[in-house]
This record gives sequence, C-alpha cells and structure tokens, in this order.
Amino acid sequence: MTVSNPTVSRPRSRLAHLVIHQFRFDLRCFWRNTQSRFFTLALPVLFLIIFSSIFHNTKATVPGGTISESVYYVPGIIAFGVIAAAFSNLAITVVRYREVGIYKRRRATPVPASAVIGGRALVAVLTALAITVVLLAIGWVFYKAHIPSRTAPAFVLDIIVGAVVFCCLGFALATFVRDADAAQPVIQAIILPLCFISGVFIPVAVLPTWLADIGKVFPVHSLAAALLEAYNPHTAGSALNWGDLGVLCAWGVAGLIVAMRRFSWLPSWG
Repeated sequence: MTVSNPTVSRPRSRLAHLVIHQFRFDLRCFWRNTQSRFFTLALPVLFLIIFSSIFHNTKATVPGGTISESVYYVPGIIAFGVIAAAFSNLAITVVRYREVGIYKRRRATPVPASAVIGGRALVAVLTALAITVVLLAIGWVFYKAHIPSRTAPAFVLDIIVGAVVFCCLGFALATFVRDADAAQPVIQAIILPLCFISGVFIPVAVLPTWLADIGKVFPVHSLAAALLEAYNPHTAGSALNWGDLGVLCAWGVAGLIVAMRRFSWLPSWG
C-alpha cells in the first residue's frame, strides 16, 4: 500500500494556482495597454504586409535555390513577432513594474518570487505563440507560404525554444535598464539593427559578408534561420538545425544566469 504525502502535493498545487493567478493578472494588464498591444501584435502584421507587398515580384536566394520574397518574409517576421512578445514587451514590462514599485510591494506579500516570474513568462510565451499563429495564417492565406509536413515539428520546436530563450534574455536585459521611459528606446536600439543584419528584414544573401558574419553570432539570426529552414521548400529532411538551436540555447543559458544574479525587486531609486 502506498501513502501519498500531502505536504509535497499541497505546496506544488498552491504554487501552480498562484502562477495561474499571476498569469491572469499580467495578461489583463497587457491587453489593456494599447501601446503594448500595438508593438507586440499589430506591428509584426504591418511589417509582414509592407515587406511582402513591396517585394512580392522578386526572388530571395536561400539554401538550395530561390523562393518568392513574400514567402521569405513570413518566417522572418514570425521571428520578429516572437522576439517582440518574449523579449521586448517582457523587458519593458519588468522595468516598468520594478521602477514604479509594483515588484517591491509584491515581495512584501506571501506570493513567492517564482509565481511572479512564472506568470509574466507565461504571458510572454502565450503572446509569442498567438502572434505566430496569426502570421502563419496570413502567410498561408495571402502569400501561399506553406510549411511542409516533414518540417512542421522542427518549426514548432524552434518557436518554443525561441520564446523561452528570449524570455530569459528579456529578464536579463531588464536588469541593466534603470529608467522605465528609456526601456523601449534601448530595446528598439538593440533589436532593430540585429533584425537588419540577421536576415529578418533583408535577406542574408544580399548583406556584406562581414556584416552577415556579425549577425550570425546573435540569437536573432539563429531563430530567423531556423524558421526559414522549416519554410524553405528546398530543405531536405526534418529541418532540425542543431547548430542554430545550440546558439539559441547558449544565449538562453547566459541570459538566465545574468537574470538570476542581477535581478532586483527594488526600483533603482531605492
């Protein structure tokens, strides 16, 4: 006969309940913030429509051949959408909550830190998945951008890994930004140049070699390249690129270490 240990199951169920409660709160806050909704959900859709409309008559060079640039931009903008949700919006929110004293007040309550962080991370991952579905549908309906069934599992894995990795990086970056008003300009100054040199807005094949080599060091390129490989009809096999996933995971581990060592619940002013 086995005997269950209620002292183990109860704390776990309570923690899960608190994470869900915090998740619901953060999700409502996100949905009520018009600026956050626009930059996280609407901006990637606008970028996809703009780039695909401008370059719909041209071809992009990809491994194995060429594809329509309308198709090329779908995985690239999906990568941008994941980054906007899991990195940019998360970092901005964390800085704002910290600097206005929300996190300081929450730490004075019995709610554990893991519930606060877990709830905010869940919002970021869910938002990343939502914008991925929207962009997938737009690409499929309007630009005939299809994912072969053999590469679909790799695509899903890339999205999940990318969302988790950029969550870790978002928490890490938030520790370096001390002003809530400066958070968005700082983040955009980091992300937009990386998108241009990582194949998101401009095909890597047309970039200067030295600039493309710099872009390959960063996780934006790895996520965009992994998603493009899943969309590329010339890809043979499952499209699992362990090199890109390895770079992503390395950045994720580094971001997690920095976040754990530097994260503060107190505003910079005290």
